[in-house]
Amino acid sequence: MIELRTPGELDAMRAAGAVVADMLAAVRATAAPGVRLSQLDSVARDVLADAGADSPFLGYAPLSTTPPFPGVVCLSVNDVALHGIPTADVLSDGDLLSVDAGATLDGWVGDAAITFSVGTAHPDDLRLVETTERALAAGIAAAVVGNRIGDISAAIGAVGRAGGVGINTDQGGHGVGRSMHEAPSVPNEGRAGRGVPLKPGLVIAIEPWFLGGGSDDYRVDADGWTLRSADGSRAAHVEHTVAVTADGPRILTAPR
Repeated sequence: MIELRTPGELDAMRAAGAVVADMLAAVRATAAPGVRLSQLDSVARDVLADAGADSPFLGYAPLSTTPPFPGVVCLSVNDVALHGIPTADVLSDGDLLSVDAGATLDGWVGDAAITFSVGTAHPDDLRLVETTERALAAGIAAAVVGNRIGDISAAIGAVGRAGGVGINTDQGGHGVGRSMHEAPSVPNEGRAGRGVPLKPGLVIAIEPWFLGGGSDDYRVDADGWTLRSADGSRAAHVEHTVAVTADGPRILTAPR
């Protein structure tokens, strides 16, 4: 069931989203060559604790066959596109790092992601991140009353295909509210004019993730979580929690 949120509930969700923005900023400020992924997870945990918030990621297990997720952020490096586990692995100069973070505050959830280079940035990585960020902006711009989910998906996919990246719709955006994953789903490619109508109060996570090699294929590691490009190319993932309002899209996970 799709639930529409009141203006007051959107304000409460914005408070949760601000915590997520703080988590992402703290992790980005800490990430550097020689830093362990587990250290970045600890930084994110400190932000949650200071805000009196909980993690919707920690212990999350969507399937009985999936082990509970062990961190409060997903840290995906280079060819890892999604759901990277915060291990003891050390970052190297030139790594491409995607950080996906969530927070639950007063029962409401925020969810967002960023991708950036650690140390020296490779030109191909910069182009990939720029394409992914433009796709997110296009998706957000389409999140207006009177449009449909397919308009968001089509806007994201058009930017990605023009940029020559791989797009897979097995994983994508979703509704957000009292839990991290709610209806409706928001694929990263689709047909305009199709799908759920966008009404005031609808809250969705819009999250393009693109594969730099151009192939749409991926594989999942034996840990049940780590999703990698099948061809070994680098990947990028960016995300905001967005509310559809009568005044246009409201980004609930924007920096303070």
